[in-house]
Amino acid sequence: MGAKGKIALGVVVSVVVIGAVSANAGDDGDSGSGGKGKDSAASAERGSGTKSGTKSGADTKKDAKAGKAEKKVAFQGDGDFEVGTDVKPGTYRTTGNTDSLCYWERAKDASGEMDSILANDNVSGTSYVTIPAGDKLFKSSGCKDWEAVDTKATGTPAALVKGDGGMHRVGVDIAPGTYRSTGNTDDLCYWERTKDASHSLESILANNNVSGTAVVTVAAGDAYFKTTGCKDWKKTG
Repeated sequence: MGAKGKIALGVVVSVVVIGAVSANAGDDGDSGSGGKGKDSAASAERGSGTKSGTKSGADTKKDAKAGKAEKKVAFQGDGDFEVGTDVKPGTYRTTGNTDSLCYWERAKDASGEMDSILANDNVSGTSYVTIPAGDKLFKSSGCKDWEAVDTKATGTPAALVKGDGGMHRVGVDIAPGTYRSTGNTDDLCYWERTKDASHSLESILANNNVSGTAVVTVAAGDAYFKTTGCKDWKKTG
């Protein structure tokens, strides 16, 4: 991955002020835009195009026998993708990213200028992103492949969350409740509760940078819980 060359829209080194106004906002009904990022954005060589997640018949049967769920890749983790042509509007997820080397960006045009960025982030672990029809480009660099997300799907929510695991869907990946993370240092632990995956400032319900012990209640009505640089979270209530 190349040297980091763009500055993200919002540096997550202090508490984001709730209520700051961005260009647009959306809900997890798969619309919304705005700018918020973390640290810096990555500049890297990018290809374009889409990738099929379809396996051969033999491989599919083999996985079915093993009881494995096939991951349906929507598009690659590297490239510039035109919304409506290369990638359909919707909510997508990338998992298994390490060391914040995954960078994604929603853009309103293809100028490559800073003011074209609607939202962006550097990711460790998992990221969910909703791409609305009004976006022009979705850029992804150094990320694992993206898969489409059924926002109505259910899951088996966990009561233990990795502190650097990224974004978790409430009620699917993580159970609602009160969580505790201990042993954090130098305000490097950042957590965030959001109402959607637009990554706009308006989507943030609450957030904080923490040293020492962190305690947060994830409400059943929250859409996502994001955690980066923290010690693991354990459900206490």
